[in-house]
Amino acid sequence: MKYNRLGTSKLEVSEVSFGCMSLEVENDPESASSLLREAYQKGINFFDTADLYNHGLNEEVVGKALKPFRDEVLISTKVGNVWNEDSSGWEWKPTKEYILTGVNESLRRLQTEYIDLYMLHGGTIDDPIDEIIVAFERLKHQGKIRAYGISSICPNTIREYVKRSDIDCVMMQYSLLDRRPEEESLDLLAENNISVITRGTLGKGMLIDKLPRDYLGYSTEEVEELQTATNKTGNPTSAAVQFVLNHPAVASAVLGIRTKNQLEQITDAMNSPVSQDKLDKLKNFLSPKKYGQHR
Repeated sequence: MKYNRLGTSKLEVSEVSFGCMSLEVENDPESASSLLREAYQKGINFFDTADLYNHGLNEEVVGKALKPFRDEVLISTKVGNVWNEDSSGWEWKPTKEYILTGVNESLRRLQTEYIDLYMLHGGTIDDPIDEIIVAFERLKHQGKIRAYGISSICPNTIREYVKRSDIDCVMMQYSLLDRRPEEESLDLLAENNISVITRGTLGKGMLIDKLPRDYLGYSTEEVEELQTATNKTGNPTSAAVQFVLNHPAVASAVLGIRTKNQLEQITDAMNSPVSQDKLDKLKNFLSPKKYGQHR
């Protein structure tokens, strides 16, 4: 497993990170905990969760599982969404007050004195961006967080944080089937020493083994052709992950892991990288769709 610096922070994140959202924390918390610990043993040091997942239970399970080696792992969680009283949905609440109180609940659930990476779980150009930045900077000064960022794919929002804050990373959807970040964001972030953490790297599984379907402007037939091409590399998982890591802005790819078999497939795949020539062919296999600034 390789490790990359996150922005200008002191955090060194594994090139593959553990996306905790898919964990079976409600039905089988012991197996979820065992899986998290095994991932650590296999070299994954970066674990991503959010206060929204499983109404906070996800953070609780992650925190308890990683507590025995807390100083050796990096935990990322997110803030900004609030569950309705009846738990039927959530509302967007990106305020300074909520961030400053929400962090304390996440710290409690995670059983830790600090959060390595704290991210705004979304973001729009209409948010009170300056007060959001003030909140994150205050938490950093207090030692409650070590770095902060946003989870967003909106170029106009990302530009504002690049201009007005000292964020260390942006989490965004990016894959061979979703090239939107290449339009305006990736180069901008690389130029400003801000790292990218990708999600959706396996294209909802369609880059490896899930049934192809129409996706972000690509037809089912095009998706099927790309899936065939990634399979021909002999290591489709590694090819999909290596593609996003090829951009200098990208520090880590978050992969949702639910089972021990998936964990083994991912770690084994990263130990057998595909050649740069094969990656270049995949990159040029389909023409990137253009979505424009409004996306």
